[in-house]
Amino acid sequence: MKIGIIGMPQSGKSTLFRLLTNAQPSLGNKASIAVGKVPDPRIDRLSEIFQPRKTTYAVIDFVDLPGYGSGAGSKASEFFSAVRDVDALVLVTRAFESDTVPSANGIQPAADFNSIQQELLVADWSVLENRLERANKQRGKNPNIGPELEVLEKCKAVLEQDLPLRQLELDEEEEKLIRDFNFLTRKPLIVVINADEEQMRSGSYPQKEELEEELAQKGIPFLLISSQIEAEISELDPEDAALFMEELGISEPGIARLARAVYGYLGLISYFTVGEDEVRAWTIRAGDSARKAAGKIHSDIERGFIRAEVVSYEDFIEHGSMQKVKEKGLFRLEGKDYIVQDGDIISFRFNV
Repeated sequence: MKIGIIGMPQSGKSTLFRLLTNAQPSLGNKASIAVGKVPDPRIDRLSEIFQPRKTTYAVIDFVDLPGYGSGAGSKASEFFSAVRDVDALVLVTRAFESDTVPSANGIQPAADFNSIQQELLVADWSVLENRLERANKQRGKNPNIGPELEVLEKCKAVLEQDLPLRQLELDEEEEKLIRDFNFLTRKPLIVVINADEEQMRSGSYPQKEELEEELAQKGIPFLLISSQIEAEISELDPEDAALFMEELGISEPGIARLARAVYGYLGLISYFTVGEDEVRAWTIRAGDSARKAAGKIHSDIERGFIRAEVVSYEDFIEHGSMQKVKEKGLFRLEGKDYIVQDGDIISFRFNV
């Protein structure tokens, strides 16, 4: 999974990329990719209990995409090409005021969001019109083109309403028919409103009602985060960071909330393996079977799957040890078709 971070120049998207991944963005207008961990208090708690030699969190590949600006000219093709190469998008829109970071058009988070969204819609229109033209020419020669044309017409009807294609409900077969077209507004999208400290305290920022109403109408989730505050938190020791967040009324860093929001929005869940060597989160899709989940560790485990020994995280924490969980009858043996639940602690038995 690659998550692209996009936004207008000076929106703070590269700062968020650095905070998410601890990596420096590339110089110039080039895409940067780095791995960011998904903070999980469950992993922290399991590590406290097992004291492993190694703790491994779930991870996401984040991509800091080339900056978008109105009238980007020759840079526009680079921007759209980079967007097509990711699985989902985080759109950073600027709300913060700053004397040291100029804003060419003033602080207009709603206008910035709509500007980028409009360009993505126009790009999808271009792809759709080209494909519709070719498909209509094939109608007489290719009897199998009918289902694709039907789905493309559904897409056209949505785009004509100036709406993103992610609002179009398709079944699995219809989804397959348009997957290769890689429509930009079909990609999952989360908006980050990049605020300053005062805006975080007050919960108010320019164009707030306009932007949040727009996002609600389009069913787009959003987070209010301050890259300024996040940068300060990242430089503090844990005790001082906790005090600073308490002063601001923040329960946890926004970067942690963003990573988990992206993870959950993509339909991803974690199961855990535990022991003295390692406590680790493994990323799978919600609905994956125990056998498929085993393949995340190694293909041999999937191929030679015998059973999964499963304990829920909640049951383990409540009773404090595997022995007590077994005594309570909460230790389960599951077969290959068991649907893994978020937070399951699993040990696989296999033979190859």
